[in-house]
Amino acid sequence: METEMLVSAKKEMDSNGFLDIELDPTIDLFSEIERMKKEKNAVLLAHYYQEPDIQDVADYIGDSLGLAQQAEKTKADMIVFAGVHFMAETAKILNPTKKVVIPDLKAGCSLSDSCPPPLFKKFKEQHPGHIVISYINCSAGIKALSDVICTSSNAKAIVESFPKEQPIIFAPDRNLGAYINKITGRKMVLWNGACMVHEIFSLEKIMRLKIRHPQAKLIAHPECEEPVLRIADYIGSTTGLLKFTRTDPSQEYIVATETGILHQMMKSNPGKTLIPAPPNNACACNDCPHMKRNTLEKLYLCMKYEEPEITMDDELRKAAKKPIDKMLEISAIAGF
Repeated sequence: METEMLVSAKKEMDSNGFLDIELDPTIDLFSEIERMKKEKNAVLLAHYYQEPDIQDVADYIGDSLGLAQQAEKTKADMIVFAGVHFMAETAKILNPTKKVVIPDLKAGCSLSDSCPPPLFKKFKEQHPGHIVISYINCSAGIKALSDVICTSSNAKAIVESFPKEQPIIFAPDRNLGAYINKITGRKMVLWNGACMVHEIFSLEKIMRLKIRHPQAKLIAHPECEEPVLRIADYIGSTTGLLKFTRTDPSQEYIVATETGILHQMMKSNPGKTLIPAPPNNACACNDCPHMKRNTLEKLYLCMKYEEPEITMDDELRKAAKKPIDKMLEISAIAGF
């Protein structure tokens, strides 16, 4: 059994939103996390973009849709969410009586931050008669202003569940919205938001990479900009990209999304070559800095002390839950 001798320093939350405690380096974090999951009846949900160690210790790994579905049906007393803040918020919206904790409270999202609820409310008022479909990568405040939520996995099905004559506002991702407009023939009004990771891919560098790897297929997330999507061999959600590498006969892929997914791709495709698409930045990396705020050490402390905890005003929670329920209902009908 673990004793208090395994940690040193006073337990306190630092200004960065996580527990500031010095850990004894001899702790076996993997076994301790597994032990606490059983003792606390906790479920660990992790996004594909988390670091490999966290993915390997998780009970479920998935994209936003899969994580929301798992959060809805869990019987656990505590949900430990290894992802970013809006994902843990979604779990709390769906589970008001359960404790929801996140390793780092400041693991945010550039896309979510690009759509402040007060500004979006004014934007919505400028388009009377429009329904609002919001990508799940948004705050509870935006969800509460929406009619239905979608993910990159089910966005097309969600949009097509409404009559073509129905005016739609799509928020907050302009790239995903533009892609859905293109494949559905819709003319949705788009909020001007974007994901910092998916907008940094360099078309020029990708073209050079394709010359060096002529047999490699470019697979891209629909949050990428249109010039990248235009040359992609396959466009899909994070889960869709993973499934494509499993079922497609090609042996080489250039992957245009956050690098965390490569861990699962490599595990599923040990004989294939997986190349991260090159970004247009000085560090030559396409990691999400928010996703990577979570570490195995923070996860251990989060589970041990059951904080930082996600809390929410119940009126806001109820308003945000309605469009999520609508998404889950449409997804079930569509077979997602």
